[in-house]
Amino acid sequence: MFDRLQSVEDRYDQLTELLMDPEVINDTKKLRDYSKEQSDIQETVETYRHYKEVKQQYDEAKEMLRENLDDEMQEMVKAEVDELSDQIPEMEEKLRVLLIPKDPNDDKNVIVEVRGAAGGDEAALFAGDLYRMYSRYAEKHGWKLDVIEANETGLGGFKEVIFSINGKGAFSRMKYENGAHRVQRVPSTESGGRIHTSTATVAVLPEAEEVEVDIHEKDIRVDTFASSGPGGQSVNTTMSAVRLTHVPTGVVVSCQDEKSQIKNKDKAMKVLRARIYDMFQREAQAEYDEHRKSAVGSGDRSERIRTYNFPQSRVTDHRIGLTLQKLDQILEGSLDEIIDPLIVEEQSRLMENADA
Repeated sequence: MFDRLQSVEDRYDQLTELLMDPEVINDTKKLRDYSKEQSDIQETVETYRHYKEVKQQYDEAKEMLRENLDDEMQEMVKAEVDELSDQIPEMEEKLRVLLIPKDPNDDKNVIVEVRGAAGGDEAALFAGDLYRMYSRYAEKHGWKLDVIEANETGLGGFKEVIFSINGKGAFSRMKYENGAHRVQRVPSTESGGRIHTSTATVAVLPEAEEVEVDIHEKDIRVDTFASSGPGGQSVNTTMSAVRLTHVPTGVVVSCQDEKSQIKNKDKAMKVLRARIYDMFQREAQAEYDEHRKSAVGSGDRSERIRTYNFPQSRVTDHRIGLTLQKLDQILEGSLDEIIDPLIVEEQSRLMENADA
């Protein structure tokens, strides 16, 4: 571990020199890449340097105990040794966590797609519940949520709702929502009081920047059509809705949330880029696939990751066997009570793999 930490510190010092090089300063791409790389390892380096200082103080204090000290000094030094000896294991554990390979997408914004699955109208209502849960969760974290496409049902649910979440660390937390969510409750339309089970799927994609996905205009077919659903007098009268088809991959995205065709096209491009980026990663990076499958369950959209049981006000995350009797709070956006344990579980697994 300490050899790796020293290598990280050496690289940090090298990056500091590179960032002062006039050639790098005048190269926007190199400057951005080196700055980001240094920022990513800064906490690790600072923690490691502090650890070395504490370790040196501990060694010097232990050495002093071997000398002929008066009783008062002996007690002072012994107290210092005890205090430092408690700090060292905690710092070593933190360093192990900091050395865990970071998901390169963790700092990205996200595109979230929620769809009603099995259960008809009840599934669509549940999709609406999940959308509102994520809206409140984003609000708690100070993230900005922007609806890209919404296909509403007459009962207030969604057949499909696609939205972006912009904010620091959005993907690092929202990625754990990727999968099938199950609800158990008595639908409002059920006269016999029987509990029904319905599902909705959640897809969480990292938002790709233009430099990461090379999409050529010639490969995109653009179709326009009249909007449908809520939107005022312009609905069905202007060709503001946009459908983008990426011919090489067959990925299709439509957007009609805005009255402006230009704004709809911009939003659709965000989703298109994110889906293609996700597709390329799945096809080309086996390691990325393995990360998603083995982190805390496969993360596959067809896999049931969580159950929301209304009669017992219970939420169960099946990936780590966590059950909370806090359904109301979870649906109000208190998702960190589930996501934090998922992160700890993933870190533990990655640390075990690193030590193996």
